[in-house]
Amino acid sequence: MGAYILRRLLLIVPTLVGIMAINFVIIQFAPGGPVERVIAQLQGTDVSATARISGGGGDFSGAGAGGGADAATSKYRGAQGLDPEFIKDLERQFGFDKPPLERFTSMLWDYARFDFGDSYFRDIAVLDLVLEKMPVSISLGLWMTLISYAISIPLGIRKAVNDGSRFDVWTSAVIVVGYAIPGFLFAVLLIVLFAGGSFLDLFPLRGLTSDNWEQLSWPARILDYFWHLALPLTAMVLSAFATVTLLTKNSFLDEIRKQYVQTARAKGLSERQVLYGHVFRNAMLIVIAGFPGAFISSFFAGSLLIETIFSLDGLGLLGFEAVINRDYAVVFATLYIFSLLGLVVNLISDLTYTWIDPRIDFESREV
Repeated sequence: MGAYILRRLLLIVPTLVGIMAINFVIIQFAPGGPVERVIAQLQGTDVSATARISGGGGDFSGAGAGGGADAATSKYRGAQGLDPEFIKDLERQFGFDKPPLERFTSMLWDYARFDFGDSYFRDIAVLDLVLEKMPVSISLGLWMTLISYAISIPLGIRKAVNDGSRFDVWTSAVIVVGYAIPGFLFAVLLIVLFAGGSFLDLFPLRGLTSDNWEQLSWPARILDYFWHLALPLTAMVLSAFATVTLLTKNSFLDEIRKQYVQTARAKGLSERQVLYGHVFRNAMLIVIAGFPGAFISSFFAGSLLIETIFSLDGLGLLGFEAVINRDYAVVFATLYIFSLLGLVVNLISDLTYTWIDPRIDFESREV
């Protein structure tokens, strides 16, 4: 197992480099960029800016028309009337005065030392910015995963035991409908019904806590926290609940039909003893081993629209705004962090298999 873990850890390096290289190349051909963003702000045509330009790169307000960069000779759209030296200063600030290969290798060297630099358009280090937004995404991802598993596993087991029954049929219909409804659309429905949209006004529509949270007692803080999470979690759990339920049911059905189950029944064991003493461990292997991956998936990718709809300032919203605002420092740093965590979690998922079922031996397999 030690050799397998070492091989997987060593594979993380080229995989990370490949992920970063592909996205770096894509960015080179993408229209717009931080320089164009600054020019658009100066020209008053920037409609996507949600962050302010500050610190670290000098004063952008000093862009004069003295030199008069000609639009036909400038590679930046909208640069007409701006001093060419000012454009060069912008390029130096954002690192675009260097060749792409040099920029890429320099970025990888910095990231290898976990030096992610500062945001282009926020006066804050990228790592501090990620840590600032992380509590919201952790709350959504962790609770969504725990709740969906807590509901789906018992429901999936009961559906497998009662396969083909009326209970199985009507719950399957509910699950299919739940899976078919997009989470963001269900979130809008919840707002309309319960957050002051058109009917009831029972839940808050913004933030993770109330404005007076610091003044509340600890029991009141806990209630306030879950009060704010109620609607976002309900919207997020819908599709995840359906997926895990069907996975659990199919896994149990596959195990129930195996020969060792028939042998256990022939020995006179009760159905409960067969189910939880023999079937459960094998059937839950794929479900439990997928828990780390499910959490990471919901943590990083599943909450963008939910965070936007419920005004929750988390990592999903941060990544979206960074792309829109061409804040490449945040885009590449978050991509690196998320990719690294995803690769590590995949390794943890494999190790979880061996922990649950020691018969599985990755050591004898080719990576």
